[in-house]
Amino acid sequence: MSDYLPDAVREELAAARKSERRKRATRVVHVGDEAYPILEMTEEGFAVEADTAPRLRGFIDIYDGPRHLYQALIVASEEVGDLMRYEFKRNTAATGSAPVDFEQAADRPAGLLPLA
Repeated sequence: MSDYLPDAVREELAAARKSERRKRATRVVHVGDEAYPILEMTEEGFAVEADTAPRLRGFIDIYDGPRHLYQALIVASEEVGDLMRYEFKRNTAATGSAPVDFEQAADRPAGLLPLA
């Protein structure tokens, strides 16, 4: 069907699809102070717009809105159409607290009350 459409109409349809895909993206990759919306995400990696994001590499953080989901080490994989795909070398779920290196008792107190 797109063979019968004028070039201007095809370009507008492609721009509308890209805009809609960007609006639906809730996950964001943070590299330093920069943030780029993730358009596709799988267990092996993710994809962002090729024309807006630089070639990312190294340590990144992935957020879903304000919630920190993952810390990952990535490498650029391939450019497919208008998407740049990245693969995870390491992908670790983010936690709110540091891991402990000792056993914690199940009946430990939840907090301390002041004496006065």
